[in-house]
Amino acid sequence: ITYFSLLGSASGQSMRKFSCVTLSSKKLNVQNLVSYEKQQVPTNAIMFITARGIKICVSADQAWVQTAVKRIDQRRAAK
Repeated sequence: ITYFSLLGSASGQSMRKFSCVTLSSKKLNVQNLVSYEKQQVPTNAIMFITARGIKICVSADQAWVQTAVKRIDQRRAAK
């Protein structure tokens, strides 16, 4: 189970961004992932987004995560 916190901006506007709080240790199927976001705060993480729109946070320094990021980049470049 992955949890997210919703961060508001300092001025209280509706600029909200999901933030990874806990990280999944499960290896994901790269074919189910459509995009990702890099995050440094509060932890160095990658938030993968699946074809169904599910957001899953994982540690950025795992080897399979780097491979998945490269695959998604290659798919984006091919379109």
